[in-house]
Amino acid sequence: MTDTIFALSSGAPPAAIAVVRISGPAAGAALAALVGRVPPERRAVAATLRNGAGEVLDRALVLWLPGPGTATGEDTAELHLHGGRAVVAAVSAALAAVPGLRAAEPGEFTRRAFANGRIDLAEAEGLADLLSAETELQRRSAIAMAGGALSRRVEDWRERLLSLSASVEAVLDFADEDDVATLPADFLTRIDALRAELAAWLARPRAEVLREGFRVVIAGPPNAGKSTLFNALVQDEAAIATPIAGTTRDVLTRPVGYDGVPFLFADTAGLHDATDDVVEAIGIERALEALDRADLVLWLGPEGQGPAGAWEIAAQCDRAGVPPKLHPRHRISAVTGLGMAELIADLVATARQALPKPGEAALNERQHHMLRDAARALHSAEDEGDPLLVAESLRLARVSFDGLLGRTTTEDMLDALFGRFCIGK
Repeated sequence: MTDTIFALSSGAPPAAIAVVRISGPAAGAALAALVGRVPPERRAVAATLRNGAGEVLDRALVLWLPGPGTATGEDTAELHLHGGRAVVAAVSAALAAVPGLRAAEPGEFTRRAFANGRIDLAEAEGLADLLSAETELQRRSAIAMAGGALSRRVEDWRERLLSLSASVEAVLDFADEDDVATLPADFLTRIDALRAELAAWLARPRAEVLREGFRVVIAGPPNAGKSTLFNALVQDEAAIATPIAGTTRDVLTRPVGYDGVPFLFADTAGLHDATDDVVEAIGIERALEALDRADLVLWLGPEGQGPAGAWEIAAQCDRAGVPPKLHPRHRISAVTGLGMAELIADLVATARQALPKPGEAALNERQHHMLRDAARALHSAEDEGDPLLVAESLRLARVSFDGLLGRTTTEDMLDALFGRFCIGK
């Protein structure tokens, strides 16, 4: 029998209200143990909670939600307590003393919802992103995924794929009957249309950029004003900015949101060819690695010597003696603020083009991989002449769709996903 679990599902106390959730076959027994009875289902009832010794723990609102029509698909109860630490601790101790109950692990409520078919894996991943969303773009994309935007599309693709597979099976099973001896005339057209839809989704901006932020790396030689610009962009004295060359020894990153767009800014060690300092050499190596991972590089060094696609930034334009740039994208002073508003507006506009559109579902790495495998299998089905090989290619595409929704998956992957959730979710 499945254990019955409980956990605090609201924010950490102290708070006005603390919500404790209970899910599993002994949820009703837990209510009876604390309240003295099981209240009417799906009605909020005021009740006095007592422990096993009969001591009053709290006066609370309780809800009894019998399964399977619950968030987890199991019998569920909720205790809406006063949100003091002592109240939560006392109620948790009383629940732990009820036979068959134990404290929940991180993400265990959502994992049970997945296991009981209340949500699929793509929806669970969207929910995980929603819980960690910090900007409006992240929230709206996560809402789309958690609400089943991708799942509904995959179900449609899967149904169309099953129809294609049925046509092939008819040829294989009844090849001696004239009316089904050949594939339908529109068979390849239907495969091509399905593959084109998958290609359109694969071409969308990825969820990792949205989750981690548009990665902007500030690079250039020592004393080019990188750390000062970094501090101005992240609105904090995060990096040590001094006239001494080589002050920055490592890649320093900070997430920041501008106009609802998530950014990850990175300050790097000054780039130059020769150094006898082992630590500085490691910093330069890491700076070069950061350039390779960047979505955009702001180049503060000599004009034309930055990476391909980098923005030429004429920094320190408030200082005399700084070598000028003939065609910079922006002239700025991070000290006086000159040009900073224009730079930030340009960054926001550029990042919006690279990020999913507001409310658009975005594929994460796992989903992108599964969808790419399905597209490759469909391509193979188009190229094959043998119905047996066509049927196998379509089966592989269906396996990818099933994996995307979590119908075929591994425990390790599920552990990693649900480990992202907090306890009580």
